[in-house]
Amino acid sequence: MNEPRPGELLKNVFVLMLENHSFDNIFAMSRIPGIQAATLEDSNFAFGNKYAVEDGAPWSMTTDPGHEFEDVLAQLCGCDAVHSYQGGPYPPVNNSGFASNYATSTSESTGLPAAARVGDIMACFDTRRQLPVILELAKEFAICDRWFASVPGPTWPNRFFVHGASSAGWADSPQTKDEIPWETFEGFRYTNGSIFELLHASGHRWRLYNDNHNRYSDDPSGPEFGGWISQVASLKGISQLDIRSMDDFASDLQAMTPDGLPAYTEVYTFIEPNFGKSFFARQPAHTGVAHEHLAGPTYRGGSSQHPEDDPSGGEGLIKAVYEAVRSSPVWSTSLLFIVYDEHGGFYDSVKPGPATPPGDPPPRGQTARNARQFDFSQYGVRVPAVVVSPLIPRGTVDHTVYDHSSIPATLERLLHLKPLTKRDEAANDVLHLLTNSAPRNDCPRTLSPPVRWNGGTPRQAQAAELGVLGRTLGEQASEVETAIERVGEDLAAVIDEPLPTSGNVIGFLHVLLKTELECGTLDSNTEQAQARIVDNYKRVKTSGDAQAYVKAIAEKLENAQKARRPD
Repeated sequence: MNEPRPGELLKNVFVLMLENHSFDNIFAMSRIPGIQAATLEDSNFAFGNKYAVEDGAPWSMTTDPGHEFEDVLAQLCGCDAVHSYQGGPYPPVNNSGFASNYATSTSESTGLPAAARVGDIMACFDTRRQLPVILELAKEFAICDRWFASVPGPTWPNRFFVHGASSAGWADSPQTKDEIPWETFEGFRYTNGSIFELLHASGHRWRLYNDNHNRYSDDPSGPEFGGWISQVASLKGISQLDIRSMDDFASDLQAMTPDGLPAYTEVYTFIEPNFGKSFFARQPAHTGVAHEHLAGPTYRGGSSQHPEDDPSGGEGLIKAVYEAVRSSPVWSTSLLFIVYDEHGGFYDSVKPGPATPPGDPPPRGQTARNARQFDFSQYGVRVPAVVVSPLIPRGTVDHTVYDHSSIPATLERLLHLKPLTKRDEAANDVLHLLTNSAPRNDCPRTLSPPVRWNGGTPRQAQAAELGVLGRTLGEQASEVETAIERVGEDLAAVIDEPLPTSGNVIGFLHVLLKTELECGTLDSNTEQAQARIVDNYKRVKTSGDAQAYVKAIAEKLENAQKARRPD
């Protein structure tokens, strides 16, 4: 009788997708042998100034780096490409425009960085001191140094790709002027369906989780800031009602059947972080923002590792996910992806190459946000990716080219399913990494705790240990407290600010509208009732309106979920 191949031992695939960091930003200074990474000799120029890669990054950015399609075009191809590119094949890539774009981009509505902070976009975390959790997993299992975002653009199209090997023609963020039927009555549709639809049609179970109660941040934002809203809930067939809390993740995995077998039979599990302050937050004065701007969301106080948040919340979430899977009865049959949706504007030294277009036209009646008529023949910037399994040898460094379509491709080849698009048909899967004939017994059961923000950079922390900068760090802490007080004083001004016209805010509001319709009772599911719900949504014009709307839908969602659960 033939022994099963290692990949055939897999029964449970988990994905944790975090936010907005390039591979170099996370791993260039990790000192992991064999990875292709930036060095201190790499640099960009902006306005005649040279900005070199630095060892040790700020714990959080002072403004949100640009990562819309036009921002990435400037970062990868230089500023001139923004004016010359009119669609079709992507211009030549040279990775020269990260610093100049950060110095000038206002696409994320958080203001321009101070001149002294422009070089932060080139800085790379001192991974050993700042990010011990993901570093330990990268060294214990497999680190992939050629994993690219699926689109040279923002969060929404890249997250669409992980769910359907396509963005249905989207290269940009949601905008207020978009038509809304897909977000309301059906959800975002793929011409060939999503990976969830494919799994369901073939008889396979799947499950969704998110950090809705914000368990891992060292300074968690409240639910009124909307960090609990799930991007995946924008999809057709996915409801916010169906997304389970990370509060229950570990206990769900521990469940056993009366026969003593693992009760967790879901072949695919997708996990989202808490996105923090997703609707409004003042840019505090101590950060050195060149000019004040009130309306832009900072995403602070979450677990997504968004650039303006410190990374400890995301490190805590990574630790919780790994330890829950590691201690569960499904560990020996599991594969865990930890990957970031896009690079968030941060410098990376590796040029992304050409990609296979998905080849699926947008579904009839659904708007495709693609202002530059991008043809999807180009990968986005390289992002961090770690693949965890007891079937992977310790210290694996993988140079295979991947993008987010490699996740559905892995599931399809594992389960002998047809590809969704030409992109996942051409994508590499990770099954070749599973070379152990039996699960390892030396995998760590627990990981190091996250490092909490201390008011300075790692270099300042080292100096403080020697007694050099103690007073400076104390002064910085005082400035932070003053800034926090100022946020409270200025809250009224923030609330009156109009909402941005594009970005995650708009997408999350659309998810809330879809959620409210899904929470409706039978009496409210009439055409007239739905029209009233949509009209109420259209009245959300300011950050204050959005805060009230978030709270109202959160209450409806909680009540609907309680009604679903047995006592």
